[in-house]
Amino acid sequence: MADFGRGIKAGAAAAAIYLMISIIISAITFVTFKLTSISSESSVIAAAGLNFRLELTDPMVLTGSSFGRIVQGVMFGAVFAALYNLLPGTSTVKKALVFSSLLWVLVAVELIYTMADWVHTVAELPADGGQTLWSTTTLPVAGVTVTLPAISSVLAGIISALVFGTLTGFLWDRFRATGLTEAGKGSAVLLVSFSLGVWMWASPAVGVIRYVVNWGTLPIGPGPMWWVNMLTTLAALVGPVGWILALVAWRKAKVDKSGLKWGVAGGVLMALTGIMLLPGALAIIGGVLSRSKDADQPVPAAIEQ
Repeated sequence: MADFGRGIKAGAAAAAIYLMISIIISAITFVTFKLTSISSESSVIAAAGLNFRLELTDPMVLTGSSFGRIVQGVMFGAVFAALYNLLPGTSTVKKALVFSSLLWVLVAVELIYTMADWVHTVAELPADGGQTLWSTTTLPVAGVTVTLPAISSVLAGIISALVFGTLTGFLWDRFRATGLTEAGKGSAVLLVSFSLGVWMWASPAVGVIRYVVNWGTLPIGPGPMWWVNMLTTLAALVGPVGWILALVAWRKAKVDKSGLKWGVAGGVLMALTGIMLLPGALAIIGGVLSRSKDADQPVPAAIEQ
């Protein structure tokens, strides 16, 4: 069984420390930006530094209010606890680094999938003659314009993932383990999948309900945000089916029965929405782990009379 108590404490403490580090770095870069002349060439470096803060891409961790950051740290710790025994690594810090890196990649995939218009345009700062202050690179094949802020955001996300993973792993070792009870394989992962599924479904569901109340129709018509609106509507309508199936799989797994079909089915439905990619992936992992022991063990030979 996962040590959720230990993971939640480590994640919350890591989020608090991470928040203080982010505030300090943001303050330093802000002062640097203010002290640098906007008309000088060095302003590009200062502006890039302002964007190069320790921030992980939402919904992974640490965006929004301080309370929201702590909550996301708790979620990070809970998922880490559920997957602890499955992660490679000889130490907790290594396991946490692997998990934070994989989670960053998963969130990057989610953003690409959920944002149809993900191409970055050239950012401009006020200057004489509308001069562009960001360095740009255009990829001739895809026609994508890559800006300095875009590159720094990617690098900041990678650094943040490593920093937060290191903090969580270090603090995990500092907290004492709590008493655990036996449970079926995969039940902890399925429980986290169900909980995150409900959590991540609530926001799009509220948005769709408000849209229907105000406009009397679903937000799936043509428009600049058609892809995001379609996925949001899909998450609101199909999401509950996914986490309900994950709940059924968890109930089976905790009594050591196979929840494979239920977990995979619920996970696929949640993952297809893009917005619920993380709980969907966890439901699939938990379902595979919860396969009944009878299916994995050979049938013993009959005892001769």
